[in-house]
Amino acid sequence: MNLAILLFVATYILLLSFPKARAYIALLSAALFVALGILPVEKVFSAVDWNVILMIAGTMGIVALFIESKMPSLLADLILEKVPNVKWAIISLSLFAGIISAFVDNVATVLMIAPVAMTIAKKLKISPVLSIIAIAISSNLQGAATLVGDTTSILLGGYANLDFLDFFVYRGKPGLFWVVEIGALAATLVLLYAFRKETKPINAMKRTVVKDYYPTVLLAVMIVLLILASFIPNKPSTTNGMIATALFLVGLIRNFIKTKDPQVFPRAFKEIDYFTILLLAGLFVIIAGITEAGVIDAISQLFVKLSGDNLFVIYTLIVWASVLFSAFIDNIPYVATMLPVTKSIAGLLGFEPHILYFGLLIGATLGGNLTPIGASANITALGILRKDGYEVKALDFMKISVPFTLAAVTTGYILTWLFWA
Repeated sequence: MNLAILLFVATYILLLSFPKARAYIALLSAALFVALGILPVEKVFSAVDWNVILMIAGTMGIVALFIESKMPSLLADLILEKVPNVKWAIISLSLFAGIISAFVDNVATVLMIAPVAMTIAKKLKISPVLSIIAIAISSNLQGAATLVGDTTSILLGGYANLDFLDFFVYRGKPGLFWVVEIGALAATLVLLYAFRKETKPINAMKRTVVKDYYPTVLLAVMIVLLILASFIPNKPSTTNGMIATALFLVGLIRNFIKTKDPQVFPRAFKEIDYFTILLLAGLFVIIAGITEAGVIDAISQLFVKLSGDNLFVIYTLIVWASVLFSAFIDNIPYVATMLPVTKSIAGLLGFEPHILYFGLLIGATLGGNLTPIGASANITALGILRKDGYEVKALDFMKISVPFTLAAVTTGYILTWLFWA
């Protein structure tokens, strides 16, 4: 366990220090976890969340077709027509991303909305960094709002036997959706303050003409299918990823039939960010390694010793420790590990476990926003910026993400206790 902790800490220090080499650092660390015997070789393949990998690849492909259709440019024009300055353009995009992310995976949301922000930035000749960071953290925040918004929500729904509507009203009380939305409003106030100096006026521009709406239809179909898939019991774990990649292939084949240009395929595949995919794959193996070594389990047992018999103390520890851990480790294995722990704690003390479940989800999902590597959406957003020549330092990211996260988590922490304690 000590070896696993040392390797894990060293890996994350290197990831934060050398952003250009993150994928290679993660892969090297993953290889060391296996070579040192911390994670058995036979568990490597299953450690990778192939649903997320396929989802990213497929959505990136669809988004490439979406960009090629000039729809992001048209959406940018429509937003520019409605807002007075850059500040409100950024706020509008972050709110739009949050709404979509409540129903669609947050990585997919970033991949859909970031091109719009990038187009606006190019039209105004300003940096897209601030707007894309705002989009990423807003989409990650709202992932806990519904059953289909994030993998952690899906894990909770399955474990606690919650259906789609339970996230809106649960046992006659407001569901997680309302807690997250009120937290999002509090966090938006932080964005308004952070971008208060972005007052460059926006002048109306000639609207872009979109001649091919098929990629937009593909995106809409993907959203609908992802929502419908959430109601299917005992579906394959890679269902969402297969939906995204299948629709990407449909779009490619349709483009080829329409243009008869064989270059359609290599051009589209070049748009997939393999650096981000490799980084995530490496991180999945690393997290599996520390889980295998018992690190996460040991941390979980520590909650029981520290909290005693006080429900408020247990709840507080679970929320804020989840924020801290999720800032540095992937929240999917963490939530999967902590769900049975919270149930066991509740059983020993004779409490209903749901307040602990909800606190866990609030802390773990929102906590990923603290650092640039705490959530897949953040990693994806920085990957998009890097492809366009913008390297974002961890400190620059955290100047926005830390106050944003604290506002959202504090609001969710208080409301969850008031609603369900």
